[in-house]
Amino acid sequence: MTRSVLVVGGTGMIGSHIAERLTARGDRVTIASRSTAGPYDPPAIAGIPRVAIDYTDPGLAASALEGYDAIVFAAGNDIRHVRADDESDDFWRSVQSEGVPRFAALAKTAGVECFVQIGSYYHQLHPEWAETNPYVAARKAADEGTRALAAEGFRPITLNPPSIVGAIPGRVLKGFGRLVDWTRGEPGQPELFGPVGGTNYMSVRSLAEAVEGALDRGEGGHAYLVGDESLRYQEYFQKVANAAGSILTVEERDEECPFQPDRFIVQGRGNVIAYEPDPAETELLGYTRGDVDRALAEIVAALEASRAA
Repeated sequence: MTRSVLVVGGTGMIGSHIAERLTARGDRVTIASRSTAGPYDPPAIAGIPRVAIDYTDPGLAASALEGYDAIVFAAGNDIRHVRADDESDDFWRSVQSEGVPRFAALAKTAGVECFVQIGSYYHQLHPEWAETNPYVAARKAADEGTRALAAEGFRPITLNPPSIVGAIPGRVLKGFGRLVDWTRGEPGQPELFGPVGGTNYMSVRSLAEAVEGALDRGEGGHAYLVGDESLRYQEYFQKVANAAGSILTVEERDEECPFQPDRFIVQGRGNVIAYEPDPAETELLGYTRGDVDRALAEIVAALEASRAA
């Protein structure tokens, strides 16, 4: 079934992969972003129609979303997208707890049939964390507020993924390059170690596959916990080192790591978020497991190609 799909946040790492995948299968994809085309836009979205939409704008009209069969929402800010000094209750209300359900309600009014939100895994695994962590509380409210809109003719779905492994050319690939140089022990790099603790990881390709499955077969009003491989941070960084051809061994230390700051470890340094996604849901959504190593190898290959150009 060919759909007209609006990918909100389609210039980002996750959204661009989703837009590319849906375009390749024949969907009529449009990308929504707050800005016009820029030099760091992913090459994969070149030629895909684009509209300027700010989902946080309270004055946005439902008419801006008319004509789409489905919306994939991949624009929700997470804790890595805001400086500590800029975090506030107003910020999280705007970009998550109130902003996302309000945008989904506009989609419903506009006649959009399916709304797939890319959320986050924390609150689905540990809803009690929402009582003490404003970021987790905002994610939980965005998820539940959007799915509460489910009704005949409107199918809101949330995919709650873990840490995503992926990159796009430009600034994001450059950032991964610093990680690769660190695992290789290049001059001027900090000491090589991973902090105690860990989490689940999933490739961006697997997540894009899950989005495709949600659009085709997902149940309205349902939140799907998706994921792939649970690793300690040291194990993940060792995988990066191996993919980069490094001969170094990554240690594990109980101290803050510059490539995994304590502020980004929502569960707290020393704790591990480990889980297995439901096999039946994995089959329903049709996404690949065991894809982290391949994804890392692909990113390193793209990095080397860009450096050789």
